[in-house]
Amino acid sequence: MASSPEAKKSKPMPKKQLQHFEKRLLEERRRVLKELGHHDDTMQANDGDLNSYSFHMADQGTDAMEREKAFLMASKEGRFLWHIDQALRRLYKTPEAFGKCVECGQDIAYERLDALPHARYCIECKQREEDGKK
Repeated sequence: MASSPEAKKSKPMPKKQLQHFEKRLLEERRRVLKELGHHDDTMQANDGDLNSYSFHMADQGTDAMEREKAFLMASKEGRFLWHIDQALRRLYKTPEAFGKCVECGQDIAYERLDALPHARYCIECKQREEDGKK
């Protein structure tokens, strides 16, 4: 797929842009790790603390819902962290291929990468993938 003649002609991303996306990915990584730390603190604060134990059933339900919400947010952020780490691996291992669609090999639009620096697909291939899931 990436062996099409157009993909071979496309030039690697300039070093300055690679540095920009590396910086963006590292910033996102720090933000996510900070969020995960916050969620971890939230879950640990409610874990086994008798002072925060609610005796009223409505409070118990609220507490359980808050713990579940914190867990779901942490798992979502954990998946996002995995995608960021994968993008950093691609950037460091094969910088010449960073910013190229893994499906068709074409350049991913700068605007798309700037919004989602961990993107692996161009917008056309991503839309095809999502249409196929329906």
